[in-house]
Amino acid sequence: MLTDYHCHILPGIDDGAENTETSLKMIEMMKEQGVERIVSTSHFYSHREKSVADFIAKRQAAFNKIKKKMAIKNVLLGAEVSIEHGISELPDIQKLAIEGTNIILLELPYRPYAKWMSEEIYNIAAEYKLVVMLAHVHRYLPYYSKDEIETILSTDAILQINNEAFTSWKEKKIAKRVMADSDRFVFGSDSHNTDSRRPNWDILQKKAKADAIELSNGILDKYKK
Repeated sequence: MLTDYHCHILPGIDDGAENTETSLKMIEMMKEQGVERIVSTSHFYSHREKSVADFIAKRQAAFNKIKKKMAIKNVLLGAEVSIEHGISELPDIQKLAIEGTNIILLELPYRPYAKWMSEEIYNIAAEYKLVVMLAHVHRYLPYYSKDEIETILSTDAILQINNEAFTSWKEKKIAKRVMADSDRFVFGSDSHNTDSRRPNWDILQKKAKADAIELSNGILDKYKK
């Protein structure tokens, strides 16, 4: 079951789909490219939200606007949680895990690496018995040193790769390294719209081996509650 582990399809909740029309077009595009299951991962920034409960209510309201019209019905709600100082102490953070699983998608800051980032990742996993998934690990190349990239790649986590990584020589190199060294990786579109940040599943299926895609598809079921 071709699974998109990372996308921003919900209308008006973050910098993804700006309205229901765009949202539904994104999902239709995914279906045309073979996607059968979607994990919706709207951005969550703790400093911008009143609470996890408030975010979940907004997320559900956005989902309700499209769920009866979606071309793909198998949609699980989650979040792309920004790693900030103290995020591991956020009340109810475990409720941001992907529905029906113990997997939580975390996004590292786009700034020089610091030890506290790894500490927050470890604490979230240990305190809440969650399986961490690190978003688009190849996108931190401009910000981290080679040693820091190695630290990220060696994190006890599922490593998520964006489909468009296969269009960049440097990012593809990281993606292939992840796929060669681990069986805990997944693919996601990180799509935000239908043009500049489209789903790109057509690209992935041309560039990645079928067995790698199959492995990715199975990760979600492996960590069901």
